[in-house]
Amino acid sequence: QVQLVESGGGLVQPGGSLRLSCAASGRIFSIYTMGWYRQAPGKQRELVADISSGGSINYADSVKGRFTISRDNNKKTVYLQMNSLKPEDTAIYYCNADIRAAVRRNYWGQGTQVTISS
Repeated sequence: QVQLVESGGGLVQPGGSLRLSCAASGRIFSIYTMGWYRQAPGKQRELVADISSGGSINYADSVKGRFTISRDNNKKTVYLQMNSLKPEDTAIYYCNADIRAAVRRNYWGQGTQVTISS
């Protein structure tokens, strides 16, 4: 079955950087849009950034200029480079992907905690 496995979360000070990775595995025929969402305590899950199979990118206004999303199609992996991190970036970050395996559907990773604190 298809799985999305995230890595790279952790605790960093304000102004620091982190790089998240999310690798898809399983009997995959095609991967369409891949993206990152986040959910802070007491808040709804929100889109951080996504990237289509053709390379079109969307960013949340709150992360523009600080975060960069990219993907390696050969590795079936999406990355999120996060710079100039702020305490308000603290959240669980979830990978999301639109994948065709036996059928085409949306998948979520298990989430990785990102904490920005001094």
